[in-house]
Amino acid sequence: MPLYRKIQENGLLVGVWKTEETVEQLLALLGNISMYEKDLEHFTSDMRKYEWLAVRVLLKTLCGEEKKVVYLPSGKPYLADGSAHISISHTNGYVAVALHPTEEVGIDIERYGVRVRRVVSRFVRPDEEKTMNQGDEVYVLLLHWSAKETLFKVMGVEGVDFIRHLHIFPFVMEEEGCLEAQEYRTEEQWHYRVRYLTHPDFVLTWTIKKMPT
Repeated sequence: MPLYRKIQENGLLVGVWKTEETVEQLLALLGNISMYEKDLEHFTSDMRKYEWLAVRVLLKTLCGEEKKVVYLPSGKPYLADGSAHISISHTNGYVAVALHPTEEVGIDIERYGVRVRRVVSRFVRPDEEKTMNQGDEVYVLLLHWSAKETLFKVMGVEGVDFIRHLHIFPFVMEEEGCLEAQEYRTEEQWHYRVRYLTHPDFVLTWTIKKMPT
């Protein structure tokens, strides 16, 4: 079954779809194809078209009906009917969506791979390095990267530097859990609790906006 995971908690709805279908099969899972034809014409990449369709299929599966996703000039997605806040992410083989009726949400999914080691200097702060000495270093690095991507999405502001503005506090990595984080980009300096899960193929992180501390 392509719906790998569905999580519901306190109004938050998270779904992960394993992309195994063809484009034609994805289209067949969407009843109102005319709703998407104009958007599909803009894609020159077959992979982008595929991911785009998979997100719409996942959204229909989660909501029980088809939803139109539109985008702000910044690229931030929102639902045309205003029924929920939405965040979208995709990686090789999977797409993920987070929804909440009243709160801003952020979600990120990252494929497992050692290439993350090449860019450590771009996102790991010196005060985060102590967390690296546990378990599989690649998973820990990916969780830091993914959590900061999720924070960037939920914050909704420009000019976020992953080193200067985002801090993941030390945590003990488990298969599923949560970690605490702080942003220093805004005057409010929001505190977040980021939920996560690990999988042989990927790591997934998500959060909703919290009150500033």
